Parts: sequence; C-alpha cells; structure tokens
Amino acid sequence: MHTWPVQDAKARFSEFLEACLSEGPQMVTRRGAEAAVLVPVQEWRRLQSAARPSLKQLLLSDTARADMMVPARGGARRRNVAPIR
Repeated sequence: MHTWPVQDAKARFSEFLEACLSEGPQMVTRRGAEAAVLVPVQEWRRLQSAARPSLKQLLLSDTARADMMVPARGGARRRNVAPIR
C-alpha cells in the first residue's frame, strides 16, 4: 500500500485516485501518522457486507438475541416545567 502525505494527496488528487483504482488502497498520513485510507468502491462494498450480518442471518442464527445491547428503560428524567395558566 502506497502512503501519501495529506498535502500530496490534495495537490495530486487525480493521481492519488488513479493509484487507488489501479493499485488498490492508498494510505493518507497527517504529520507522519496514519489518518485515512482511500479504497476502490468495490472493496468498500465488500468490506461493508462482510462487517455485519444481514437481517436474515440474524434471525436465523443460533445465538441468543436476548444478549443484544438494549438501552435500559425508565432512566430518563423529566424536566420541571411551569404549568400553563
């Protein structure tokens, strides 16, 4: 993966994009630290679909759905509002 300082990626964006499309993901650095990656859209869609299960997969899975994070109820506080006269 080729690394581009943010200044170069901005100044030579067409070249940056072309490198992404022809060579694959390109890393962008800011002040020497990794900041972002430009990936081709096909790769992004593949990563997105692999990152989380579909609704069908969730409903058909053997794992307990009761373990999912559900916010506790009744924790909200009401504001004291003056009555309307």
